[in-house]
Amino acid sequence: MAVDTPVRGLGVTDAHQLRAKTLPNWAPWAVAVGAIALSFVLINLTGAGGMVLTGVVAAILFVILMGVAAAFVEGGRSARNRMATVLIYGAFILALLPLLSVVFTLLSKGSSRLDANFFNTSMNNITAFDSNGGAYHAIIGTLEQAGIATLITVPLGILGAVYIVEYGRGWLSGAIRFFVDVMTGIPSIVAGLFILSFWVFTITPLYSSDGHPHYSGLAAGLSLSVLMLPTVVRSSEEMLRLVPTALREGSYALGVPKWKTITSIVLPTAGPGIVTGVMLAVARACGETAPVLLVAGGADAINFNLFDGNQSSLSLFVYQQAGAASEFAPGRSWTAALTLVVLVLALTVAAKLLARRNKLAR
Repeated sequence: MAVDTPVRGLGVTDAHQLRAKTLPNWAPWAVAVGAIALSFVLINLTGAGGMVLTGVVAAILFVILMGVAAAFVEGGRSARNRMATVLIYGAFILALLPLLSVVFTLLSKGSSRLDANFFNTSMNNITAFDSNGGAYHAIIGTLEQAGIATLITVPLGILGAVYIVEYGRGWLSGAIRFFVDVMTGIPSIVAGLFILSFWVFTITPLYSSDGHPHYSGLAAGLSLSVLMLPTVVRSSEEMLRLVPTALREGSYALGVPKWKTITSIVLPTAGPGIVTGVMLAVARACGETAPVLLVAGGADAINFNLFDGNQSSLSLFVYQQAGAASEFAPGRSWTAALTLVVLVLALTVAAKLLARRNKLAR
């Protein structure tokens, strides 16, 4: 005959009491409504603050009340688990709010000048009283400068990472890694000053027809490549280190040379991660203003010549229009900022789609 024996320390005498009690599914929603209502009464009706303080107090009350309810029904251990879960979700929402705020602000304020005139014209001969004028010249400058910087940086960065991971031994590898880390913290204006003194004032007079220094989009691309290089090297290095050693050893066991193993096995496997690092560097380059202002000078007219003449960029256009004394300038600035974000997003999506075509990396 079966006899119910009490569990020592718990005082449980029935088998069905071994099942843990849990809060119903609607309990978090009820606690959230109660926390919001209580916060509204404490803050708004007493005049202590506005909606922001009400939301903060409501979130704090929700965590406290949820922990108390869980402790009363489910026990202390489950209460701590629920409170930790609520804090994790709360941290995620707090991290997401600034991003959503930026996207909402860009879409709401940047849509005012989303017209054909903005994308087909420049600011040449546009006065402060003219509502027309666009960023066509800045879009061309951004694409050319970011393109030349990418063409220079990506091969150098990937080759540097390959040397550090696959060949680098001793002091040279450590020195390269050290200087790459130092370059990561270089301010953008320092990179612009370096190219200004080295390229614009020293190299440009040697090949210019009049023997004088000249601003150019190429100089801006060189300064942006200085900023992109450490990001590409470090991200590529980390991706190459994540490639399993067994893939290299299997290739070597089949008699494949090391250089061919790197080009056919290692680089394709690390390709998606390398592409992500490159696009992060491109996004930073597209958003830099100081180097372009120092070595390209900025311009209101369209200039397709990458090697001579002043040139603008979207980031510089945003900076100039944000400080312009015109009632129509803020609209152009916000639309240019939205255009810059969409441009970087389109380039990133295109690069990721190309990286997904790599069958070996799947």
